[in-house]
Amino acid sequence: MSGHSKWSTIKHKKAALDAKRGKAWSKLARAITLCAKSGGNPNDNPRLRLAIDKAKSANMPKDTIEKAIKKGTGELEGESYEEVLYEGYASGGVAVMCKAVTDNRNRTSAEIKKIFERAGGNLGATNCVGFMFQPKGIILVSTDKVGEERIMELAIESGADDVLTSEDIHEITTSTELFESVRSAIEEAEIDIASAELSLVADNEVTLDYNAARKVMKLVDILEDHDDVDAVYSNSDIPDDVMEKLASE
Repeated sequence: MSGHSKWSTIKHKKAALDAKRGKAWSKLARAITLCAKSGGNPNDNPRLRLAIDKAKSANMPKDTIEKAIKKGTGELEGESYEEVLYEGYASGGVAVMCKAVTDNRNRTSAEIKKIFERAGGNLGATNCVGFMFQPKGIILVSTDKVGEERIMELAIESGADDVLTSEDIHEITTSTELFESVRSAIEEAEIDIASAELSLVADNEVTLDYNAARKVMKLVDILEDHDDVDAVYSNSDIPDDVMEKLASE
């Protein structure tokens, strides 16, 4: 199982926990508003559809979702959001990409810079690490919903790049162009999808020991807790035994 698969699994579990606590609602509403700028119909706007699906999985009320869409389309007054991508290094030279949705770029930039520095990392210039990552579609399906052979068959037939299976999760990686067709193929087979998102995947990974992994995870956790941060990606590869130790803390 690759480091990315383990990282996606723990991110998925954390997202589920955050949703239960209601921490994710404001971030999800911002994402919906931003995506709705490109069109308020999710059938014609895949990014909006993804944002709405995430909101629904977090049990966000329908009227809250609709209000966020209307803010994006201009039917309701609201803040003007933009997406900003921050790049930097965590402790040990691990590359980190941080996607934020903000109504105040200067404020968010200053706060993200402080988070990197306090966690022993550095915020860098545009494309200082961006060239190490490729945009991909990531679809997670629980192993108790479908067997490895069946999900592999569906993935290959629909044009997915790869399937990685862990104890709990099948992770299907696709190109951004084929993301919707792969996702539709799984849904049409009546298989529940745990999560589906457009992501950034590292070309090469850095294997971390416990101490290094702990520092990287600390930075990622603090970044993800920031109100403006939508997603965090890294090129860290955390071995199974280290991940289990971190998860138990």
